[in-house]
Amino acid sequence: MAAKIAVGLTLDEMKNPVTGTSYAAFEPALDYIVSKIPRFPFDKFEKGDRTLGTQMKATGEVMAMGHTFEESMLKAVRSLEYGVNHLALPKDQGQTVTMAEIEQNIRVACDERLFYLGEALRRGVTPETIHEWSEIDYFFLYKFKHIIDLEKEVAAAEPKDLEILREAKKYGFSDEIIAELWGMASEDIYALRKANGIVPVFKMVDTCAGEFESFTPYFYSTYEMEQESFPSDREKVIVLGSGPIRIGQGVEFDYATVHAVWAIQEAGYEAIVVNNNPETVSTDFSISDKLYFEPLTEEDVMAIIDLEQPLGVVVQFGGQTAINLADKLVKHGVKILGTSLEDLDRAEDRKLFEQLLRDLDIPQAPGKTAVTVEEAVAVADEIGYPVLVRPSYVLGGRAMQIVYNQADLEKYMREAVVASPERPVLVDHYLIGQELEVDAICDGETVLIPGIMEHIERAGVHSGDSIAVYPPQNLSAELIQTIEDYTIRVAQGLNTIGLVNIQFVISNGVVYIIEVNPRASRTIPFLSKVTGIPMAKLATKGILGLKLKDMGYKTGLVPSKSGVYVKMPVFSFSKLKKVDTVLGPEMKSTGEIIGKDVNLPKALYKGFIASGVHVPDYGTALMTVSDKDKEEIIPLAKRLISLGYHIVATTGTGKALEAEGIKVDVIEKINENSNDILDAIRDGRINLVVNTMTEGKTSETDGFLIRREAVENNIPCLTSLDTAEALLQAMETIHFQLEDMSK
Repeated sequence: MAAKIAVGLTLDEMKNPVTGTSYAAFEPALDYIVSKIPRFPFDKFEKGDRTLGTQMKATGEVMAMGHTFEESMLKAVRSLEYGVNHLALPKDQGQTVTMAEIEQNIRVACDERLFYLGEALRRGVTPETIHEWSEIDYFFLYKFKHIIDLEKEVAAAEPKDLEILREAKKYGFSDEIIAELWGMASEDIYALRKANGIVPVFKMVDTCAGEFESFTPYFYSTYEMEQESFPSDREKVIVLGSGPIRIGQGVEFDYATVHAVWAIQEAGYEAIVVNNNPETVSTDFSISDKLYFEPLTEEDVMAIIDLEQPLGVVVQFGGQTAINLADKLVKHGVKILGTSLEDLDRAEDRKLFEQLLRDLDIPQAPGKTAVTVEEAVAVADEIGYPVLVRPSYVLGGRAMQIVYNQADLEKYMREAVVASPERPVLVDHYLIGQELEVDAICDGETVLIPGIMEHIERAGVHSGDSIAVYPPQNLSAELIQTIEDYTIRVAQGLNTIGLVNIQFVISNGVVYIIEVNPRASRTIPFLSKVTGIPMAKLATKGILGLKLKDMGYKTGLVPSKSGVYVKMPVFSFSKLKKVDTVLGPEMKSTGEIIGKDVNLPKALYKGFIASGVHVPDYGTALMTVSDKDKEEIIPLAKRLISLGYHIVATTGTGKALEAEGIKVDVIEKINENSNDILDAIRDGRINLVVNTMTEGKTSETDGFLIRREAVENNIPCLTSLDTAEALLQAMETIHFQLEDMSK
């Protein structure tokens, strides 16, 4: 509408796109409350500065609607996917937090302020006191107090009290929190509600409070009387979205969701989207046949399924959010379209996955699962350090870490994860080598491989933070054939229907599979755009029963297109204070760009510029690297000098460079009772930083301070020598190199 106004139309000439009958000149009348809550990345960056101020720190947001403020707010809270679904801190935190900590976190706004506020009210702090601490308006404070008062009423009531159950549901309480308060299972609350007709109705979002007839298929749930969503007699398919944008699960999944919806409609089915993110295209009411703006939880999704009775539900385009709902939906008898739940579990369950690769005769890194500290130590002793440890069923490398010794492993198991038999920790031997990634489409028979992506950074850096190159530039025909063969074996061995993402490592000439994800991945938009193959569309048609061969595709790797494409990560470190910039197995990037040209160096150059990495043509480079990288840094330093750079290095790195005849100025480290190195960065005497972390060291080192100082002064800081090599390739394509004519 803003675009139409810009070209000269007036409001009284435009129809309201929501109602389709009234004109835009009519003022809106809303009979619902909307809550929008930002989604912060501090589950990834636990040591980051959580204080909120004028600098934005959220990576995404959720939105929820209801007939009361309380209902709307609690629906938004459970949409956040923080592991809490109520106005409460996580159990262990809520039980140990002191009143002083509660007051501090309310006085000084942080990402968890809302939950500390709930805890304060639960402990009897008055709205007047909280207003004094926070200056939050009394209207909101008394609404929050009502939630806590109702929580206490539910806890005090007789379990299965239908009157209090209706009241709690009216104000947005989830089955899970009611079950917790009554000492029951959430499944029992669900059954109790259904048996007594305590179920939500769905209201249409019409912007006119029913004043005009509206035709927009855009709905939210509430516990009222009148139903406004009426299922059609067409066959329906529900597509689950991916929820709020966060590190590891961004707009790439929204891209896949939208293309899946279009393919479903093209195949003649009614496409229904469930999502809660107002930033996405999939939550535009004009995209799908029906849109439900709801939390992506078992309870909320089942309410929609109970009403619509779809042919099935598609979970593989909604990231880990949707995948994690699959087993819960199957327990209710819901049909999961595409790869079956059993085969999804074969990719995620370590023992089943290992058996699959053994059956397919595919090499894998030695590893096992552990649910206790003792088990993890025993596994690491058996397979040898370093080990890669991570929880199962996660996205974006959440809590993934490379561990070099027993002490660090014990610390990880105690502090970083909560292991259980249902969610074991995976402990793998860390393979050092070149990493590659493949996305494939399978209809149960044909396996179409649009392309192979080669990562610039070696294994150990999360795939989402690596620079990906298509087509691969350093693979022999034999290795490409092996990767193609393994991809076909895995896709068919997993009985894949739809998409599958496979990550490989080439170590000592052997191709290993390190991870398989039988769903859409974050590389689908990139690979679809650079190959011209509509991957999400083809996968959806396969899910609906169509065959790839009937669409003109055959099994195997599609020949590469001309040119070179790079997918470059984009980071937000300048916005997130106290977050370490060093790259590792846990994802940290918040976006990505594409660079394309006739060769790799030029494509890299475009990629670096587009991602915001601007390196001066000449200047001073600070080099401070770990012992294992000192030999590898030497040719990089020589190439920087040939580009016109002067080299400054810390003591150990400087000695290694001087031993090779490289002219270098040595600068003292911070822990040598000097701040010279930080002053040099602050004063603009350093134009580029190359810093790699010593194995097993934590962020409380001078390296961390150097990296943060560089970021806060907008100086490029490279923490991987592979990235430094890529940057040098890019710089060398646009600059003349200096050579000594006397030699």
